[in-house]
Amino acid sequence: MKRILQSLLLVTFVCTCGRAQEKINPVVQNFGGVYAIPEATIRPDSTIQYKIVVDLKSGGKKPSDYSFGLHNVARMLNLHEVGGGFNDQMTVVLAIHGDATFAVLDNAAYKQKFGIDNPNIDLIRELKVAGVQLTVCGQSLIARKIKSITVLPEVEISISMLTTVATCQMKGFAVFQF
Repeated sequence: MKRILQSLLLVTFVCTCGRAQEKINPVVQNFGGVYAIPEATIRPDSTIQYKIVVDLKSGGKKPSDYSFGLHNVARMLNLHEVGGGFNDQMTVVLAIHGDATFAVLDNAAYKQKFGIDNPNIDLIRELKVAGVQLTVCGQSLIARKIKSITVLPEVEISISMLTTVATCQMKGFAVFQF
């Protein structure tokens, strides 16, 4: 009897771990994979209209890497969907600056600067399709000698990250920093 019980526990553990190991991408199809946590009791609230502005400054460690911050936004969208399917109740604005500024370059400008294709283009496009408003700090563009005509069309140019975050915050947005 003891052996049967141990075998059942082992099978349950293996099945549960195997299921939890599969990442899913319900909103941003090719980025930001997350794990479903069916036993979670803390989940997004269906009665809330989520308004989030992301102070996004994290680029990739190398030019060939995705921007960590952009990838984390994809994860956030996927997590809210996995947690209850409330992405239609989300307004997300990105205030891109700092090291993440280079992620918004069109492919020609990125290739000229780093010698490789911009790995962030598809991620940016998927975030836009998911309803995210992407903005880049005009001050960061000037400081990095980036011409505005080389910014991807999916990305709007703001006066600054500081004014974008402040304006959103005054409108009741939560501020995240990636």
